[in-house]
Amino acid sequence: METSDVLLFIVIGFIAQVIDGAAGMAYGVCASTLLATAGVPPATTSACVHAAEVFTTGASGFAHWRLGNVRSELIWRLALPGMVGGAIGAYVLSALPGETLRPFISAYLLLMGVLILWKATRKQRPETEPPKRVGLLGLLGGFLDAIGGGGWGPMVASTLIGQGTTPRYAIGSVNLAEFFVTSTITGAFVMTIGLTLWPVIAGLIIGGVLAAPLAAYVTKQLPNRPMMILIGLVVVMLSLRGLAKAIL
Repeated sequence: METSDVLLFIVIGFIAQVIDGAAGMAYGVCASTLLATAGVPPATTSACVHAAEVFTTGASGFAHWRLGNVRSELIWRLALPGMVGGAIGAYVLSALPGETLRPFISAYLLLMGVLILWKATRKQRPETEPPKRVGLLGLLGGFLDAIGGGGWGPMVASTLIGQGTTPRYAIGSVNLAEFFVTSTITGAFVMTIGLTLWPVIAGLIIGGVLAAPLAAYVTKQLPNRPMMILIGLVVVMLSLRGLAKAIL
């Protein structure tokens, strides 16, 4: 792999992390799509992406915490079951194809994206109740993230925002919890299939770490309604892409 290839992955990692850190999703999806297009097997793709995300989610989570975008009561309610689900998903993917689940995930995300857009057009009410079924959401989010090479953010952040959680707190808390989830997934992959394609991983890490503070700052400054519209559009586009890929 040439130096220009590594630079390309740095740029891709930077762009993906700006989107992920500001909207709470899409880093894994963007990076996984690139590797899959290059013909990398699903398990190897997921392993490379999650190895890079150990560093990018750590930097992103720290930046969100420093800027006050994190709710401490949400982090471990998401992270602990997410770690369990992620470990299970990594072991499943190392032995079985995860492609059959993707159309169902995409359909769920499409519904969540439409719900977020619908809520963004209505008069916003102050958040009065804590989000529901957070543990189950973390478990499913971790499992599907490991299976699909990405998906923690779209699944978890979009559901929390759909339930009424303030976007900046949902995004910041999900980003910080993701560090623990993706570390667990990476460890599971190391024990099953190992890690390869280190130039790819290094490029994604450098670009993602450089972008993390910028993305967290955007999240803090952007008002709730534009944030919800941005997230809703990202979720809808990603889910429609997933459905189209599954059908065609």
